[in-house]
Formats: sequence, structure tokens, C-alpha cells
Amino acid sequence: MPSALAMDLDRPPPPPHRAPGFSLELGRVAMLLCFALAAYLAWDTFAGRRGPRHDPDAAPRVVAPRGDLAADEQTTIALFEAVSPSVVHIDTARLAVRRGFFRSSLLEVPEGTGSGFLWDAAGHVVTNFHVIRGADTAEVHLQDRSSWRARLVGYAAEYDLAVLQVDAPAGRLAPIAIGTSEDLQVGQKVFAIGNPFGLDQTLTTGVISGLDRVIMSVAEQPIRGVIQTDAAINPGNSGGPLLDSAGRLIGVNTMIYSTSGANAGVGFAVPVDLVNEIVPQLIRTGRIEAPAEGLDRRAVLGITMESEDFARAQGTDGVVVREVLDESGAAAAGLRGLAEDRSGRRILGDVILAIDGQPIRSRADLIDALEDRRPGQTVRLRLERGPRGDRRIEEIEVMLR
Repeated sequence: MPSALAMDLDRPPPPPHRAPGFSLELGRVAMLLCFALAAYLAWDTFAGRRGPRHDPDAAPRVVAPRGDLAADEQTTIALFEAVSPSVVHIDTARLAVRRGFFRSSLLEVPEGTGSGFLWDAAGHVVTNFHVIRGADTAEVHLQDRSSWRARLVGYAAEYDLAVLQVDAPAGRLAPIAIGTSEDLQVGQKVFAIGNPFGLDQTLTTGVISGLDRVIMSVAEQPIRGVIQTDAAINPGNSGGPLLDSAGRLIGVNTMIYSTSGANAGVGFAVPVDLVNEIVPQLIRTGRIEAPAEGLDRRAVLGITMESEDFARAQGTDGVVVREVLDESGAAAAGLRGLAEDRSGRRILGDVILAIDGQPIRSRADLIDALEDRRPGQTVRLRLERGPRGDRRIEEIEVMLR
């Protein structure tokens, strides 16, 4: 016979005690009704049904008198109005072949955008080399919205400078005023006009944040004496002018230091004293003829390089040639950069192992090896080249430029 304790445990528990006349469900319904009523009353008031909605006597507010613009504002406005006609917007494109069933045609595929400025009344336009690098065509847009097909006059990749020319009438051309960069001071005001993110004729302001900086050019050569500024510089500003408070050119905006690719308050400009030495040479002959007084004229091989990490991943100890610049000594000697197969996979080109017997294992080794050489000299390169699985060692001669 089960015990009394066991019998008590087997019985179902008694129902919970509830206050007489109260229902949990009814409480919830009442709460929801309260919320609904409050929401209705709020909406009814907002929509104007519980009071007047429109005022037939409403009129515009009286404008408060402003007074004159501050002196520095007037100066900035005058500077922009004076200089903006000298600033241009540059669009570049590549030519691509579209193959049809019966015929093929050439297409212009947009490549990039940048800024520039008018150098003289002959239609010469100065910009960065990296703005037009790899392009087959370029279109220059003036401030008056007219567009002109440009032709390449010359470039100096080691200084990231290039000169284009347009055949616009002289009356449409407003050459920029040239200043000097030798007497610049940290803290003085600067202004940048350009085409960031395709927004042409954009003005930004700031100060000179530093002087005598060193940056690397497209040609993997150091550019010295560079101006650092906190004036906002973004993609599309490249090639535009950096101005002093008198509206004179003091530098060419060329790059930013940023982890995101957008402005981070650290921009760099090639100093105008260097620009004023290089540009006339490019206009005369299309290339740098001779070192100007006080300038460091360095020999250029005419390539860009991949990183050491990429080279090691390819199983090589040399410097991987990423790209061969047009009309360079490397191009004339037949150096080959990276290519792509039909699937988009990168195919290894030439790898530089030595220059004149000096081993080359890093980008720094290659830059140091060229530091003691001058344009016009010929160097002997030891290369690893050929298709994967059949790489071979060759030696070729390259004339530095």
C-alpha cells in the first residue's frame, strides 16, 4: 500500500489562486487599448484634427540683415574667382576592341579622372603623370564647360608630372600665376582647387603642415622637398594646384596619406620651383633634358615594382616588374611586366635579379643601385623570365633615362 507521502505526490497540484473577477487576458487587452488610445490622441493632435491646421495669414519671415562678409571670406572668394578659370578637369579613357560577328569596332572605356591647370596661352596643361598613366585618350574640360581633346606633350614619371596640350582659342585660356616654394612657412594658409570625386571646381582650404617631405613617385623614385598640407585633398584632386593666399601656384597636389583612400588631413604637393624647372623641358622636348640647378636629376629605369611579399609568394628572390612605362629605357629594351590570362589571373613577367652584377633582392636594392647612375648610362640587367615551369635566366642592356 502506497504511503501517504507518495499518494500526495501523485495527485495533480491545485490550480493557482486568482483574485475573484480578475483575468490576465483581460488585463493585457486593457493595456493594449490604453496604448492605442494614447497613439490615436497623439496622431489626432499632430494631424491637426484637434486644432487649427492652416494659417491663411502665414508669410515669409523677414530676412535679418547680415552686414559685410568678413575680410578673410572676401579674400577667399576673390581668390577663387580669379584662379578657378585656370583649373581644368581631366577625363581619361582606354581604347578597347568590341568584336562583332561581321566586324569589330573601337570603344573608349573610361579610365579615370583628375585635375590640372593651364600653364600658358598656348594651351599647355600641367597635371600628374599618374592621372594620364595608361590612358589612350584624354579630354580636358575648362571652367566655361567647353571640352577639348588633349594630346600628350611629355612626362616625367620620376616627378609625377605630365604636360598635355589642347587647341582651345587663346581667349578661353587663363594661365595660372606662378609663385615660389623656397620661402614657404609652416602655418601659412593654402588653397586647393580641383575635381574630387568628379565634383569639378571644388575649393578647399588649410595650412602648410610640413615642408621638405619625401614621397615615392610612380617610377619608384623619391620626390624630395614636397609640401605637406591639411587642405582636403581627395581622389580627383590629383594634378590640381595648391595656391598661396595671393592666388599663386606653389605646388601640384599629387597624393594623400590615408588608410581609407579618402582625405585624412595629410596631403602632399610637388613644389612649384621643381615644377617650373621640369615643365619647360617637357614642353621643349617631351622629356627632362638636363638637371636644373639645385635639382637632383636621377636615372630612371622606367618600371614599377611589386612588393617583396608578392615576389616571395611567387618563389623568387628578385624584384618583380609590375609595369613597364611607355617610352622608357625599359620599354625600348623589351622588359615585360605582369600580364593577365583569360581568367584574370596574373602572369609573372620579368624579375630583376642583378644590375651590373650587383644582386637585387628588394625595391630598396634597386633604388640604391640607380642612385649612383645618371641618365644616358647603360646598365646590364640579369633577369628571370619566361612562362611558369620554364623560367630561364637572361641578360639584357637598358639605357637609363
